[in-house]
Amino acid sequence: MKDCREEWYDKDAKVAVTIVDVTSAAQELARGHLAGPTSTHFLAEALASVALLGGEMSETDETVILQMKCKGPLGGLNVECTSEGTLRGYTEKKVLDDFDGLGKPDARKVIGEAQYQVTRSVPGRILSQGISTSIDGYLAGSLQRKACIRTEVAVSDEVEVLEARGVMVEILPDSKLGSLGSEGSRGSEGSRGSEGTVKDPLLPLLDTKDPIRLSVASRNILKQLGLENAELRKTTPLKFACRCSPDRAIAMLAALSDEERKALPPSIDITCHMCGKTFTVKV
Repeated sequence: MKDCREEWYDKDAKVAVTIVDVTSAAQELARGHLAGPTSTHFLAEALASVALLGGEMSETDETVILQMKCKGPLGGLNVECTSEGTLRGYTEKKVLDDFDGLGKPDARKVIGEAQYQVTRSVPGRILSQGISTSIDGYLAGSLQRKACIRTEVAVSDEVEVLEARGVMVEILPDSKLGSLGSEGSRGSEGSRGSEGTVKDPLLPLLDTKDPIRLSVASRNILKQLGLENAELRKTTPLKFACRCSPDRAIAMLAALSDEERKALPPSIDITCHMCGKTFTVKV
């Protein structure tokens, strides 16, 4: 599965499922930022999350920005997804020596207490903005949606992104299913009971003892959710892309005063904080 976003819908259960793969985009950003495996792990998780949140953009030039500030050593991160399916972003700390090389990082130690902000905007105008202590909290609180997001990321010690995938399950308002945490079970028959009724598909996302596996084909993910009858409604290609350019770097220098420009060397390197690319510009 190349980087893309798939939007599925189960008309019987009235449940929407979005599945994303952002492995290649995460790899390119890790390479551009010279990031270590720990920061790459959380950057990849955030990219998957913002790609999931970007599935409902209605404006042509709309952008969804996910920002996270935390008290842990990571410092925070900023990622975005555009209506064209482009992704970019960064973590505040690129290399975390105390955690790199120790296997899958512990979010409680690397991130700690955090605050998430999701902003939807078009050029010159903010469409909506919400703040929460988690992305699921943003969905439930700011958007009043019965939805849940889960990601699955694997990064080697050599900073090779082996996978970066995510899933969002939403129970739509006209569904007869219960809300998050309602009664239901995850049995061998998935979420469909013996009488054909559909149980809460959010429950597999909350199962910490037997977590849902995302490193499989989309149909297998749907089977784990008990939504085998879901139909694919839309596929959107995703890719890394940044708006930085030599012209933008030159424009930044042009904004300086004459006194500020005189204090600079004949040429300087300007690095894009969103993707890590560096431009050498003559002053």
